[in-house]
Amino acid sequence: MEVILKEDVANLGHRGDVVKVADGYGRNFLLPRKLALQATLANKAVIEQMKSAAVRRSAEEKVQAQELLAKLEPITLTFTRKSGENGQLFGSVTSADLAGELAAKGFDIDRRKIQLSEPIKSLGDFTISIRLHREVSAHLRVQVAAEAHQEAVEPVAAPAIAG
Repeated sequence: MEVILKEDVANLGHRGDVVKVADGYGRNFLLPRKLALQATLANKAVIEQMKSAAVRRSAEEKVQAQELLAKLEPITLTFTRKSGENGQLFGSVTSADLAGELAAKGFDIDRRKIQLSEPIKSLGDFTISIRLHREVSAHLRVQVAAEAHQEAVEPVAAPAIAG
């Protein structure tokens, strides 16, 4: 089945591309989610108009992404987490944590744009890539520090109340 992509689809193609896919993938995934149109002659004419609009929109989005890149580059996110003696975290820092911290600083970035192959599970400094646009990626510095340990306090026995 030939389809025309309406959006960028990972490992398949970009908006406006005509690609050949398995019938089931096209019928059950791409078409219901409005990610693609069937490649008919009428749709090919419509997609040419969409392509020219997409080129203009993509150029606009690229400029916005570059402006956002300039604002993101100097930022360093710091997380404090409980950790064991060898620097392993009890838990992890995920892309959702990163997106939440960026939102707290005023940046609205979807967690799926954060290129984190696996959650951060150790202390230290990391550089995380954020895909702002097809051609623009930001590199964000992330520090994971140990939470300050509190001394264990022995519980004080409450006085017995005679009744």
